[in-house]
Amino acid sequence: GRPVLPGARPLLRRAASIRKMSSTHEKGKSKARTKLLIDIQNAVQECWEEHRVFEAEPGNKPPAPGEKFFGTFPYPYMNGLLHLGHAFSLSKLEFGAAYHRLRGSNVLLPFAFHCTGMPIKASADKLAREIAQYGSPPVFPVADEKSSAEVSEADQVAVVPGKFKSKKGKAAAKSGVQKFQWEIMESFALPDQEIARFQDPYHWMTYFPQLAKDHLKDFGLGCDWRRSFVTTDINPFYDSFVRWQMRKLKKLHRIVKDMRYTIYSPLDGQPCADHDRATGEGVQPQEYVLIKMEVLSPFPPKLKALEGRKVYLAAATLRPETMYGQTNCWVLPDGNYGAFEVNDIDVFIMTARAALNLAYQHLSRVPEKPTCLAELSGSDLIGLRLRSPLALSETIYALPMLTILTDKGTGIVTSVPSDSPDDFMALQDLVTKPALRAKYGVKDEWVLPLKVIPVINIPEFGDKSAEKVCFSLKIKSQNDKEKLAEAKRMTYLKGFTDGTMIVGEFSGRKVQEAKPLIRKKLLEEAMAVLYSEPEKKVMSRSGDECVVALTDQWYITYGEDEWKQKAVRCLENMNTFSAETRNGFEHTLGWLNQWACSRSFGLGTRIPWDEQFLVESLSDSTLYMAYYTVAHYLQNGNMYGKEISSIIPEQMTDEVWDYVFCDGPAPKSDIPCALLCKMKQEFEYWYPLDIRVSGKDLIQNHLTFSIYNHTALLPEHHWPRGFRCNGHLMLNSEKMSKSTGNFLTLKEATAEYSSDATRFALADAGDGMDDANFVTETAESAVLRLTKELAWMEEIIASESSLRSGPPTTFADRVFANEMNIAVKETEKSYDAFMFRDALKSGFYDLQLARDEYRLCCRMAGMNCDLLWRFMDVQTRLITPICPHYAEHVWRKLLRKDGFAIKAGWPVAGAPDPTLRSANKYLQDSIVLMRKLLKAQESGSKKPKKGAAPLPPSSEGNKLTVGLIYVNEHYYGWKAQCLKVLQSKFDSETCSFATDEEINEALKNCFVGQEGTDFGQVQKQCMPFIKLKKVETSNFGPNALELKLPFSEIDVLEQNLELIKRQLGLEHVEVLSTSDEATVAKAGSYVSVLNKTPPSPGEPVAVFMTRQAFEAPQN
Repeated sequence: GRPVLPGARPLLRRAASIRKMSSTHEKGKSKARTKLLIDIQNAVQECWEEHRVFEAEPGNKPPAPGEKFFGTFPYPYMNGLLHLGHAFSLSKLEFGAAYHRLRGSNVLLPFAFHCTGMPIKASADKLAREIAQYGSPPVFPVADEKSSAEVSEADQVAVVPGKFKSKKGKAAAKSGVQKFQWEIMESFALPDQEIARFQDPYHWMTYFPQLAKDHLKDFGLGCDWRRSFVTTDINPFYDSFVRWQMRKLKKLHRIVKDMRYTIYSPLDGQPCADHDRATGEGVQPQEYVLIKMEVLSPFPPKLKALEGRKVYLAAATLRPETMYGQTNCWVLPDGNYGAFEVNDIDVFIMTARAALNLAYQHLSRVPEKPTCLAELSGSDLIGLRLRSPLALSETIYALPMLTILTDKGTGIVTSVPSDSPDDFMALQDLVTKPALRAKYGVKDEWVLPLKVIPVINIPEFGDKSAEKVCFSLKIKSQNDKEKLAEAKRMTYLKGFTDGTMIVGEFSGRKVQEAKPLIRKKLLEEAMAVLYSEPEKKVMSRSGDECVVALTDQWYITYGEDEWKQKAVRCLENMNTFSAETRNGFEHTLGWLNQWACSRSFGLGTRIPWDEQFLVESLSDSTLYMAYYTVAHYLQNGNMYGKEISSIIPEQMTDEVWDYVFCDGPAPKSDIPCALLCKMKQEFEYWYPLDIRVSGKDLIQNHLTFSIYNHTALLPEHHWPRGFRCNGHLMLNSEKMSKSTGNFLTLKEATAEYSSDATRFALADAGDGMDDANFVTETAESAVLRLTKELAWMEEIIASESSLRSGPPTTFADRVFANEMNIAVKETEKSYDAFMFRDALKSGFYDLQLARDEYRLCCRMAGMNCDLLWRFMDVQTRLITPICPHYAEHVWRKLLRKDGFAIKAGWPVAGAPDPTLRSANKYLQDSIVLMRKLLKAQESGSKKPKKGAAPLPPSSEGNKLTVGLIYVNEHYYGWKAQCLKVLQSKFDSETCSFATDEEINEALKNCFVGQEGTDFGQVQKQCMPFIKLKKVETSNFGPNALELKLPFSEIDVLEQNLELIKRQLGLEHVEVLSTSDEATVAKAGSYVSVLNKTPPSPGEPVAVFMTRQAFEAPQN
């Protein structure tokens, strides 16, 4: 029988009582309204749980197109609570899956929990250190000392691994006020005794996943929870799956051991991937050529201790080809430098930050620990005599530059004034400002006369490009940063692409050819070394600043040519739902290279052949969508894989995994053959993955990695079909931030607004790649709308016997039925495109407007009962993917339908009638216009149109109760000519018009030569009309170009005379044609109105008069 929702009768009684609430409550702030929705939600979820409606089972044969839908969401990291940002991205999958379930597809939506990597272990360790230092519960230092706390507010909430460089990156959200880890745990409303347990990282893995699952159930996620799992070796089955994946990649030579530059955390002692970072996600190593500028004797006093060593100022450059033009080098006068040992002979002078990077790149006498032999200021270095590689000047000097940034490069900067606008202006300042030279002790002979050594000839800029562009832009000094940035933009790229070397052994070669050759020469002849540092500052979650290290570790060979071509082919056949998403993938495929896949610290799965290392968290999360298809067989519904099942982890050998996922041969196994076949068949049924929904930040790593791994490990017919990405979520038009209080967890949102109102506001927040906006007023409004709709339906059902029955007969009936057909078709298009704001507009807002208009047109008793029942049915189905609890309640308790709303099927709809919609718009617009005309005439000040004569006012004793509506259903004159031109210039195949120039020329040919015609005046008159008709053609098709409307205006108006009378408060209305002189005469003294503003198709003209004037005999 039909399942019964628990507690249904009290809910219905409360729905009826909602109607009696005060106006204050009608603003959506009523707790009673929210409580009603939450009670409905709880009852519906209990019923869903009882009937296991979201547990997905495969069919007995391969699915036909559209028969199944398998979608996934990147499992969130379990170091805190899920927040609205997670819910927003997840809602895109949830709404899409619910739509396909509603349509009858077999839907699988699983969900899992990520615990691999650094964040949990780092947080647990920090908590342990705080307890050891401050006690349990701890007594922390006073507030002004708290700034030294180790953990940022970013760790208060769960994060999805990997980030995307965007206009509004999440890095900014992670740089708020810092907190102790204990305080972060307190923000989760945990008691002190419970907080202390989180010193054990495995406690995080048992606590937060279950909490997340509960919150997602409250949200109404249509998930098959039997397939959920937790990552890391805590789950032996998932651990086995990841080991198989890694071994298979290695056999395919997709994993190699190599020395590579990588972002590295000295404190953690291992590479720091995106998800391990508090700030700097997406940042890559930047490689420089480090020029060794030898310090010539005699050494100044500060360097005397270094005599006998080779001492170099080490300058990092991206432009080694320009080194021929060095005239000096630059130092920051008040900068802090050091002389650091590179080996037993060489000493590099640079900043301590740069020296630390070098120490992790095998360029320090003591590995990973720079040794500073002397601390120096920039002033100590001014005037040093130097011999620099490739410089045409035998000796150059170290000079002061005031704009050097010591957080970039080494703090030592080469100077090539021929090609660098910065260098040219800094040198110009020293040459032209004696006081500046005196301030820093710069001798005249070090800079005078000004020397510019040409190196590269650039078309348009010559061989002294910096000088030319600085004079062109009128740059006054080295402090003119904006103009200098523009000067570099103008010259640098052009110098590389179009420039030609004019000095050195590569003279005559293009710069882009010579650059790698000069770099090679500098390195091979020991005039330079390679140096790397992070592109931007990167802070690890452990709280230290990261460096670039040259590490020997395991790498996945993303970017390898053959593999890359497979990935490109996969992407070409995928639905990315937007051009911006596709561009993001194409860009990532263009630059992505080897990826370090091993870590030595944290949680996860051990590298099977090198167990000192763990698989890092962006490498154990690329193929797990396949694991969902069999997880329930292995884990028996337990997310940790601890329940007794028919299979034990040790039985899941590589041969078994190959058989299940890769069309491998039948394995020799203790697992029953029938069970093995069942697992394989289930995988084959659900794969390929239909869609993966994610924030755009994962394009540059996780999602692209997933494409690569699918193409490497699975046959092509199992490659993913679609990835849909969205922007981040703002809250009330501001960035979500817990430090500012502008923040909502998922649990807080569903408790405050109910899950359906939260889902409603998430659907309304936006769908594109730009950041979306969750508006709390929209959630509050949704509470009001949904509960008022329940009350209205109750009222309609209670008064059913008083309603008109039978098929639609009136104009309003037909319009209302047509609007429902349109809503069904438009909403279907929007759901298919995963555009849920549009689906909400057409499937709820527009449908409500149509219902309200129908109610207004018919009044209560005049409404058609069958149409209202159809409306309630259609609206319920269309809103089901977004507000499933509300829909389920309406479906079963109000509409008394069998089965579940979530599987009710898509509503059947006839073909929309655009002509009928146009006719109704004409009617409604005409009523609005006539109401304004009547009001103005009653006040005695209305002019029917600009330039028309004023109408005589009506006295209070002579109320205007008669309306004469004059219609002209055909276009004549210049408007007819315009339409004929547009018809001739419209291409029905492409549904487009010729250019404006062609249309203009055709108009000219029509009117030029006509006596007394001023074409300029005609054109001014015609163009607004032509523009209007082009818009109408776009909206309603080529019928808009006909010389008459596609419907009879007289029929439409006459069918709605009662409505017009009621809306305008008139006693008598007639619809008349201006083509009949007798009817025109009825206007009496108002005939001047018709002469001044004659009606035309779509623009009737109404005159109003007293009953006495109407009945008076006409002369």
